[in-house]
Amino acid sequence: MFKRTLILILVAGLAGTLGACSARQVKRVDVNKPTDLSGYWNDTDAQMVAEEMIKESLSNPWAEVFTAKNGRKPVVIVGPVHNRSQEHINTEVFTKSLERALINSGKVVFVAAPEERQDIRAEREDQQKGYTDPATMAAMGKELGADYMLLGSLNSVKDEVKRQYTIFYQANLELIDIETNRKVWIGQKEIKKTVTIPRFGL
Repeated sequence: MFKRTLILILVAGLAGTLGACSARQVKRVDVNKPTDLSGYWNDTDAQMVAEEMIKESLSNPWAEVFTAKNGRKPVVIVGPVHNRSQEHINTEVFTKSLERALINSGKVVFVAAPEERQDIRAEREDQQKGYTDPATMAAMGKELGADYMLLGSLNSVKDEVKRQYTIFYQANLELIDIETNRKVWIGQKEIKKTVTIPRFGL
């Protein structure tokens, strides 16, 4: 009888422990706090790389040369950033970080991307149908043309052995004169991460 009671107690205790371990835990964290769970490309990498590369780009003379020649700030648009890495990466997080860094610099004028322009044009066309007060109506044919387009790619190489792997990321950006196709700036940023998996880890 004692032995059976002991077994029941042990089983109940084990079940309780397993239940506690399997309970999902969720907590909010500071969005500005760097997090690296898997070692793969994440939001921290996107923001850091974007800010550093835009800072490097604007430290080069192309913007000042343009302003001196034309008497105004250059107009820039961010084009596609192609994911050529070995993993799925939402490149929009990276491109939006690039846009924010450009706008916040105050050194260039930034215009909407092609897909954004379609929505804006649809609204502008709708305003011409007679329902909008002419005094507040947006005029047609006033779009600001871009002088430069920023294009890029994300690449990665993974090297793995037993319970350890290293991922090498390379972000490439090129700023191109839209009228002449001349490349006025080329930037490259590299990140290397080493991940060690515990012997008894999940």
